[in-house]
Amino acid sequence: MEEKIVYFEKAGVINTEETLRLAAERAKARGIKQMVIASTRGDTARLAAERLAGTGIILTVIPHQYSGGREQRFPLELKESLEKQGHHVHFATSLFATENLYGSPVPRVMAFLLRTFSQGMKVCVEMILMAVDGGFVASGEQVIAVAGSGRGADTAVVAIAASSRNLPDLHITEIICKPLQTSQHIPNYVPPEG
Repeated sequence: MEEKIVYFEKAGVINTEETLRLAAERAKARGIKQMVIASTRGDTARLAAERLAGTGIILTVIPHQYSGGREQRFPLELKESLEKQGHHVHFATSLFATENLYGSPVPRVMAFLLRTFSQGMKVCVEMILMAVDGGFVASGEQVIAVAGSGRGADTAVVAIAASSRNLPDLHITEIICKPLQTSQHIPNYVPPEG
């Protein structure tokens, strides 16, 4: 089997439109009807809902959880609007940021490992687990996950979903797109001069 992967020269919001286009194209080609989307402020969720209107694709949007000393930035009126359109918005615990709760370094190690692919890859995996845990996506279901590096979207994958209790059952079957460089997301990384 041969399939195209798009690599973006720069990470970030500038890739949002193209990431959503590529994700929608792959969803149509694979007959996928569930898409899990990261959206902190609602911009990516709003754009995804507009671009996917009429396709039959159901979005499960995962904003930041309530807590952590941060103000919730996802507009509640957008949550209501998305739900009226048949989509879901799920505020849940960020699974790879729970080492203080569980007393184990494993979540942080998972996050660092997945960031070697891209920040968005870490978020895609985390969101799929959260969506299944929340009952919005069925374990074993084929989904597309879309996330990014900071704002917007720059990473999309096709995956077989699983819950956080059954992590080994989660499989990334296709990478649709991702940033080419991940070094700007590695703490203490100093790029070579030149």
